[in-house]
Amino acid sequence: MTEPNFLLLGAPKAGTTALYAYLQQHPQVFMSAVKEPHFFAFEGHSLHFNGPRDERGSLTTASVNEWGAYQALFDGATGAIARGEASTMYLYWPGVPERIHRYTPEAKLVAILRNPIDRAFSHFLHLRRDGREWLSDFREALAAEGDRIAQNFSPAWHYHAVGQYAEQLQRYQSIFPREQLKIYLYDDWRQQPRQFLASLFEFLELDPTFQPDMGTRHNTTQQVQKNVSIHDFLTQDNWIKKMLRPLIPARIRQPLAAKAYRANVAAPPTLTPQLRRQVLPRFQADILATQDLIHRDLSHWLTVD
Repeated sequence: MTEPNFLLLGAPKAGTTALYAYLQQHPQVFMSAVKEPHFFAFEGHSLHFNGPRDERGSLTTASVNEWGAYQALFDGATGAIARGEASTMYLYWPGVPERIHRYTPEAKLVAILRNPIDRAFSHFLHLRRDGREWLSDFREALAAEGDRIAQNFSPAWHYHAVGQYAEQLQRYQSIFPREQLKIYLYDDWRQQPRQFLASLFEFLELDPTFQPDMGTRHNTTQQVQKNVSIHDFLTQDNWIKKMLRPLIPARIRQPLAAKAYRANVAAPPTLTPQLRRQVLPRFQADILATQDLIHRDLSHWLTVD
């Protein structure tokens, strides 16, 4: 049986989906068949979260909580220099560094930090896109976070808490030597993707000259739902639709449903300077603490224009 020798820890909405795809292309790399098995977060746990449609989210449906099943994800990895996976909650979820150290203490660890305001807003849009987030105001969603955590909503709803990087990184630094943990900024990934990949490949002791095909965009939000209730009515089975189905021919019913669906979607809202200025105080202290911890200038995360 085989286990990974490197892990992408997150943060969520910081480019790990694209990185997973590009790492898969490298001839010296084997990536787990399940992108986000989250074994080291949820080992031995029967997952149950209470947020809207959390039962269908990937944290519930794709997580692997048994060691044997997790090892099986790396069947066929024999001969690969680097064997990895990309579970985006590893950075955030408590207890993960200890489990990683217990099972694979020599694994190389990669964290990618995104401006926590941008990261939170992106996750907010993601849930709006999927028709799960019913609050259309980002500030209201941030204000509701404490109650949602208390009600055991999945970490996808922890918009602010997931971006509190200082404590998360300290948990890893207290267990693993610094040379085993590589910390990148999402800004580097966006501005110089080829150099970023070469650095990552070098860290993983791979051929740094390999050039993956980077033509496909990954995990972007092109539209959001205007009204979550209408989205649910149109996309979920219900007694009204069952009653109408025999009465209205499909050639009439389906175009009407498609028209109603299109009318209920809109372009995603934008994170304006005004909105950024309003929410910045919630994030500022941790940005400064993270800056000191990683010895990188993060002053651009504190600007609003």
